Amino acid sequence: MTEQEENAGALSDIRVIDLAGPIGLYCAKQLAELGADVIKVERPGGDRTRNIGPFYHDEPHPEKSLHFFHFNANKRSITLNLETTQGREILKRLVKTADIMVETFPPGYLQQLGLGYEELRKINPGLILTSITGFGQSGPFKDYKAADIVGVAMGGLMWLAGFPEQPPNYAGGYQGYNLASINSTMSALMALHYRDITGEGQHVDVSMQEAVVTSTELGVIAYATRKIIRKRTGRQVYRGWNEVFPCKDGYIMCSPFGAAGWKQMLEWADSEGMAADLKDERYQDLLDIMSDVQMDRQVSGPRRDPKALAGRDAEISHVEQVWEDFLLTHTREELYRKCQSMGIRLMPIYSAADQLQDPQLTAREWFIPVAHPELGHVLTYAGPPYRLSRTPWQIRKRAPLVGEHNLEIYKEELGFSVEELLTLKQQGVI
Repeated sequence: MTEQEENAGALSDIRVIDLAGPIGLYCAKQLAELGADVIKVERPGGDRTRNIGPFYHDEPHPEKSLHFFHFNANKRSITLNLETTQGREILKRLVKTADIMVETFPPGYLQQLGLGYEELRKINPGLILTSITGFGQSGPFKDYKAADIVGVAMGGLMWLAGFPEQPPNYAGGYQGYNLASINSTMSALMALHYRDITGEGQHVDVSMQEAVVTSTELGVIAYATRKIIRKRTGRQVYRGWNEVFPCKDGYIMCSPFGAAGWKQMLEWADSEGMAADLKDERYQDLLDIMSDVQMDRQVSGPRRDPKALAGRDAEISHVEQVWEDFLLTHTREELYRKCQSMGIRLMPIYSAADQLQDPQLTAREWFIPVAHPELGHVLTYAGPPYRLSRTPWQIRKRAPLVGEHNLEIYKEELGFSVEELLTLKQQGVI
């Protein structure tokens, strides 16, 4: 096996036509990082997502969108107007050599253009058409427009995000879009596996609302089985006490009450004169109960009833305040190392700046330098969410410029002459 073959991505023999808007960008990105030849089809002049900030050096420009860079590395770009007859015919020629098509148009749009699944499968029976929309291809909401916030709202995620005394909160970071895309990637790969067995492609229908709901399934099950609507917990977990605390230089997540970890923490605090009155008998009993009702405690024998904490909110708040006062005297690093040595679950809460300095990510060479010759700079990209020893995840090249691969694909692969391409450009087809 040659070095090139050994380093080939898992999907290096797969071609993807990327017609995705914001809701499906992460799907096509994942396929590209697995080695697929992803051809991003942009409207003449460039895709709208090139106008999404932030921008390199804060200069708004379609070739400087960091958002576009992130989601489109490894891809090739062509420009094509599907609203023209010639544009649609060109897409059909591309479909003949494609394995997967990712699209995010409103339900029925491609069908109106004569590019629906039934038409495309006549051209390529093995094609996997992956359609990603807010609510899927059927149902009373199928024609509703759905930005990311709609998905996290109607998928139930917003209901669980934020503080109990405040209204539902928007979960940032395009959680709806990303959940839809992650499920789309998994579905497309499953369909690809099925095609390898049967030779048949299929239409994959992904709903962002359903993708978000499945990520909050405990909320659905809790209501379906017990008629309990889970509430926003803020800094607290659903057991009723805080697990996010401030410290000297930021925040940490800690479960001091599980597996008797509180006893070691209390001894540490006491050795520094920071235990206050928590060594009194009534607080020892309270801490025992709080430890025993940890939902994920894996022990044999009877467990305390959570109702034993009823009416003791003031005491729980006092425990948390003493604990917080102690934590504020230490940095995240001090707390993390000490608790790790004691077997207590405590982890620092990182910002993006913290992640860039993280020794674990650095040791695994997680950050990927990618050259951008047009900018005269090398940018740092996020690394892989998984490691494949034989078919590695890779960022092979930066995101393409608008129509950067028109000649490569139209002339060299589809056989158009330079004169024909000039005519198509003048007609607004490419």
